Amino acid sequence: MAELPMADRKDIVLPEQGADLRAALERACGSDDPRAALADVVGSDPTSVVAWADLSQHGEDPIERYAFARVGYHRGLDQLRRHGWGGTGLVRWEHPSNRGFLRCLVRLRDAAREIGETDEVERIDAFLVDLDPDWDDGNVS
Repeated sequence: MAELPMADRKDIVLPEQGADLRAALERACGSDDPRAALADVVGSDPTSVVAWADLSQHGEDPIERYAFARVGYHRGLDQLRRHGWGGTGLVRWEHPSNRGFLRCLVRLRDAAREIGETDEVERIDAFLVDLDPDWDDGNVS
């Protein structure tokens, strides 16, 4: 498949999360047990990529972080496809509503690195730059 010129690549912007979900995530992240609280949020809205991204940050070990991030990544791909992404569009960090997906991708890469899955790390590094040519790992803390 021929690579599309940058000018022909559509910029995809996912919809914002609702205020109720954002508030629930904020409460969960600030709780005494963020992992358990975030798991409850994910359980109430399992399609939320942002919730999976937050949960993946609080996994108890690399395998759990990998699994949480992988689910969020796939939920994000589903949302991207529903919003017109066909595998060649841009998904830029500059759009705050895209950050949950990109955070899942970074968390997946980081967990893959922890478990020694170097091929996955290299694929994700390349994918991040393909999605956002201005990608900077400093975006994600």
